[in-house]
Amino acid sequence: MTRRKKMTLISLVLIFLIVGGFLFFIIRPTSSNQTTQTEPDSENIDQVLEQVENMDEEVATATNDLSQNLRDAVEQTLGVFTQHDYHITAVGDSLTQGVGDETNNDGYIGILEHRLNDLNYQVNIDNYGRRGNRTDQLLTRLEEENGLKRSIQRADLILVTIGANDIMRIVRENFLDLNEGVFDLELDDYQQRLTDVFEMIHAYNDEAEIYLIGFFNPFEGYFDDVEALDSILTEWNETGKTIVEDYPNGHFIPIEDLFQINEVNLLADDNFHPNGTGYSLMASRILFAIIPALEDIAEEREEETAEQGISLE
Repeated sequence: MTRRKKMTLISLVLIFLIVGGFLFFIIRPTSSNQTTQTEPDSENIDQVLEQVENMDEEVATATNDLSQNLRDAVEQTLGVFTQHDYHITAVGDSLTQGVGDETNNDGYIGILEHRLNDLNYQVNIDNYGRRGNRTDQLLTRLEEENGLKRSIQRADLILVTIGANDIMRIVRENFLDLNEGVFDLELDDYQQRLTDVFEMIHAYNDEAEIYLIGFFNPFEGYFDDVEALDSILTEWNETGKTIVEDYPNGHFIPIEDLFQINEVNLLADDNFHPNGTGYSLMASRILFAIIPALEDIAEEREEETAEQGISLE
């Protein structure tokens, strides 16, 4: 919302409040036995509560006596603000759940929500992250969890983290003979499963902006014998990028580079998940990526409001 429109809305609300206050003083009870004492008595909390209740009753009576047209106008004006609430669905694995965040701030989701609200974006984020989820498990959840399905259906934006545990499974099952070939054999199946994930999400909601958040290399330093591990993870990230960007409303957010900063510890004690600092970097990257979509949504809603006869000029 532009600064000019915000100032116009605030001015309208102030005008309605002034008119309402004027009418309140005209129609309020004038007899002395109906005057409410507003000074609180610190020695008797019951009297304070009674005074507040009496004041609430007088204000409610005065408000009910306002004209219907005035009340409708106030409601319409205030409704412009509530129309700019945003619903975000986050789904996927432990990166969405926030595992490893020692600050107990729900990982990047909690940080992102705080920063968006600080920027006056009123957001509601449903967090459907689940530790250990692979693409096949996420597919099952999308089919069976009605709450997740409903959240996606009403979402403006959808954030997805998935794929790291698919790689982890390969590492576990081939620990004694880990080589580039075992990752290549699994890549085609991974690509098909990930495609199915986004096909299902798109079937539930083909208007929401969808963001696939990439994964980083948590194995660096553990498998020095697999020299191509970095390039393998890059290839898997590129596969996800290609799949999601095949949709007109699909986007890919890379984070691999964020975790290549050697001077700062970005991993939790398990040396696999991000810590609070790592999640903070993720949130900043994601925030930068989704702001344009939120601005577009706000502009569309303002246009719809104007078409309905509520002028903001």
